[in-house]
Amino acid sequence: MFDEDCVVSGMRPTGPLHLGHYHGALKNWMKLQHEYPCFFFVADIHALTTHYEDPKDIEKNSWNMVIEWLAVGINPSNACLFIQSMVPEHAELSTLLSMCTPLSWLERVPTYKDQQEKLHERDLSTYGFLGYPLMQAADVLLYKTTKVPVGEDQVPHIEFAREVARRFNYLYGRDEDYEKKAESAIEKLGKKGATLYRSLLKRYQEQGDKEALATGQAYVSEQNNLSMSDRERLMGYLEGIGKVILPEPEALLTPDSKLPGLDGQKMSKSYNNCIYLRDSEAVVEEKILKMQTDPNRKRRSDVGDPDKCPVWGLHAVYSSEESKDWVQKGCRTAGIGCVDCKRNVIATINADLDPIRDRIAELSENESMVRGLVLQGCERAREVARETMNEVKLAMRLPVL
Repeated sequence: MFDEDCVVSGMRPTGPLHLGHYHGALKNWMKLQHEYPCFFFVADIHALTTHYEDPKDIEKNSWNMVIEWLAVGINPSNACLFIQSMVPEHAELSTLLSMCTPLSWLERVPTYKDQQEKLHERDLSTYGFLGYPLMQAADVLLYKTTKVPVGEDQVPHIEFAREVARRFNYLYGRDEDYEKKAESAIEKLGKKGATLYRSLLKRYQEQGDKEALATGQAYVSEQNNLSMSDRERLMGYLEGIGKVILPEPEALLTPDSKLPGLDGQKMSKSYNNCIYLRDSEAVVEEKILKMQTDPNRKRRSDVGDPDKCPVWGLHAVYSSEESKDWVQKGCRTAGIGCVDCKRNVIATINADLDPIRDRIAELSENESMVRGLVLQGCERAREVARETMNEVKLAMRLPVL
């Protein structure tokens, strides 16, 4: 298990990846893989929560997703890549956490009713759909994750995971002779350290001084002479919850993708407004040439307003400052036509996608290598997952081999 910050994130394999995924999540993953130990997984079990009646494409989409990750620059030497269902500890931890998670907590997750309304054509009155936030929590807690890259709309899911971890630690973190073991760990801090710790403990538990809690947590985390078990026990003792078996993760806010879909809305498969990483040059050209532009610009001689045109959203992400100035001036003075504007950004997008498409084609011809990388990632993930599950089972008084 890592003694440092760790990042976990996943994607559901419900179809090919598009430019919204690329600019919204994958570019952030490419950055994070150089900053933290990272676990990136294909969330194929999660895909079943909404596609259980028609799962035929999940396997194919899973392998294609890994190929697309590799093609954009996710490096298996820097990040652990795996498929969720191939690491059974995900389902195991989710099951064990379900034993102590109140039903009302799941029913109040904001996205539960929202998704039911958005996907009203599907029967989502299943245990799996109700419980998917708990499996998300298990995905994160299994690796004792400290950082989870999410957008603003997913922050409630991280708060839910924190509540689950807190409840688990409260219920199961007090092993036999807990206080005796905590006092023994305090003595290992030395005379001055023990005095400081007890002072901070008293200020937080008797006065609710959150600054004392933060100072105490920072002090304990810096004690490299202590074992991980003693550090976790002192953290839990300080917070009054027992040993911290499952640390509470924090949301690492991902910058929102600025790239709009072909209709100006957020790029999404459900809106059918996507440019996919696998789209050929001809397909990209066809899609963008069909895009609506400023509705007030009906003739070539009419002046336009880029801010009212979805095509400008593509320029804002892809074009150089010089090209943006050319679009702004040309559109507002009718110096350029809409087709001129579109062809300019088509060329830029295709130039950016060309090496990705080439890499996808290359990796698709070497499926055995891709599967080998995933199997290695699964084994690496399972090593960490097994360690956590042993701790969880011991805490819950379950047999451990």
